[in-house]
Amino acid sequence: MSKVQPRAVVIGASAGALEALSAILPALPASFSLPIMVVVHVPPDKHSLMAELFQAKCRIAVREAEDKEPIEGGTVYFAPPDYHLLVESDACLALSTDAPVLFSRPSIDVLFESAADAYGPALIGIVLTGANQDGARGLRAVVDAGGTALVQDPANAFAGAMPEAAIDLCPDALVRPLADIAIFLQEV
Repeated sequence: MSKVQPRAVVIGASAGALEALSAILPALPASFSLPIMVVVHVPPDKHSLMAELFQAKCRIAVREAEDKEPIEGGTVYFAPPDYHLLVESDACLALSTDAPVLFSRPSIDVLFESAADAYGPALIGIVLTGANQDGARGLRAVVDAGGTALVQDPANAFAGAMPEAAIDLCPDALVRPLADIAIFLQEV
């Protein structure tokens, strides 16, 4: 695991995301200083309510990501529906309409891979509940860059396929229940 002070967090979730994120994001104190970029699989033709829902629940800033927006600490950025969310090397966010990855846009892999390139060992990657394999390859990129990998315990996930795929590709990842992931983040 990384010995470098973390500078950013990326989180990916799909089926069961609202419940899983509700156990983590509202638990963060107002003093939480890292930026958090989140991809949740949502239908491309629907307006996402994730940012609004969590803005009301969280003590840190929450918003839907905008193209070329500078990344600020203590802020949660949700990928908008039908756009890939990427982290650029100049610490800005980028939105892309490139082809879906594993039938998903936004793709967890795309976010994690771009963030691993930008932050290297200073990145924490977290894969939560979901019913496909998106996020596994991206979490591998986080590990290969020297970052820290956390995975929701599949036994406690609404849908275990995504965390199981991540564990298969990243056997050294920290596998934890949601409450422990929240505690881990509070202590970074």
